[in-house]
Amino acid sequence: MPKSTIAISSFGKIEAVLGNQAIYELAKLVPQCEPGEVGRPRDFPDYMLLVFDALISVFGSARKVETELADRNIWHFVRRIVKKVHKDNPEMWLPPYRYKRYHYEYGRNRYLTNPAILQQLQELHRELAGRQARELGLLDPKGVGSFTHPSLDRLLYADGKVVAPLYKAAPGTTKLDKETGEIREVRYEADADLHFQGDGETAWGVKFVITAVRSSDINGRIILDARHCPEKGGEAKFAMNALRDLAPSLPGAQGVIYDTALRGVHHAEIMRELGWLSINRVQAAEVITRNGRPVKRTEKNTHIEDKVVNGRTVRLFARGGAICTAELDHNGEQLLTELCRIKTIRRQDKNDKYRFYNQYALPDGDTVMVRLDTTDEDRERKLNRSENVRQIPPSDSDFKRIYGRRADAESINRSLDDSMWLGRAHSKGARRQSVNLLGFALMTNGIALHLHRQRQDQAAAPPGGKAAA
Repeated sequence: MPKSTIAISSFGKIEAVLGNQAIYELAKLVPQCEPGEVGRPRDFPDYMLLVFDALISVFGSARKVETELADRNIWHFVRRIVKKVHKDNPEMWLPPYRYKRYHYEYGRNRYLTNPAILQQLQELHRELAGRQARELGLLDPKGVGSFTHPSLDRLLYADGKVVAPLYKAAPGTTKLDKETGEIREVRYEADADLHFQGDGETAWGVKFVITAVRSSDINGRIILDARHCPEKGGEAKFAMNALRDLAPSLPGAQGVIYDTALRGVHHAEIMRELGWLSINRVQAAEVITRNGRPVKRTEKNTHIEDKVVNGRTVRLFARGGAICTAELDHNGEQLLTELCRIKTIRRQDKNDKYRFYNQYALPDGDTVMVRLDTTDEDRERKLNRSENVRQIPPSDSDFKRIYGRRADAESINRSLDDSMWLGRAHSKGARRQSVNLLGFALMTNGIALHLHRQRQDQAAAPPGGKAAA
């Protein structure tokens, strides 16, 4: 692949942002001035609010964006790209004078952080991002992959992210002014809290859940949703809210990859309500660590049910998410033998809920079918089947291929950190940071679409010729 299809310059990122049609669709949600209203007319089209916010993730800070746009050559480049995108609509063109930081901050504080408008922006972004993902060939209902062997192109992945605030101080922290003797309160982030991460470490900041999908291409990532988690310890709750909101607009999705923040009740809902695979490890019975790293993991063994197969009773247990048969060895101790998964089956009920089954091969050549979601009978005997059994367990040959995609969630977190000055939030408050995350998503998605279209143009160009401009 030519290097030009991989690397992208700052000018290329600006072009990608301005070429992202989602920005212009979202800008229509900004309230318009009615005839006769007091106040001066707006100097710039409303879409510049979102363009400026997306460029913050390109240049690292609002001050840096203002400095870059003040450059005559860059502003001329921006105006030229806008004219190219909206060549038949002069009302969308930009004036010769520059867009300033105060233009953005006024519009952000007055409109974008309004809870009702912010909610509408996030809802429309989910819909538009789903369309953009399909343009990249992702989440295609007619695409490759099955529930037995799912395609990475049809799997979502998500993770929690704690954004470090502008101010490190906790609420109520005071400081003595040595010159005046005054004790004053130190500035702090009111929406920040102490969060516990999966590795046991703590992080102070504002927590969000980011959901994405990606292609195999470099920079082929589409961020579908980014939402604030206002409740401490509520990552799983808001992750499920995101999945529920995304599901109606993603008919081609086969499942979601997540870490162990999701538990049995969440896996059951993903299977029953959404009809998706839930790719996830089972929490261990015990993990021994050394120097912060796990050195020994003991899996839980849970009796699931007994099945009658060809006149004999087969005792089925779950270990590490996999179904096993149980037999007694010569010492009278229970010996578990993991079964090979043949296929995963999804069936739909008349009430539009789903049931998942796995078919397994028994050691003697017979097969057995096991339901995977928690049933009413399970609840009566206090068995959390969805907590202990996985559609695709970690020992399955497909799991390693699939679960490796979760590492890209960490890549998103790192990219977000890299887009912030000194790794700290661009602004104060969860709502403003939610707007910044929307801008980060628009920048990320715009780059993915920009490079995808470049690849298509290069592929369509005749041998020895030039790609279309």
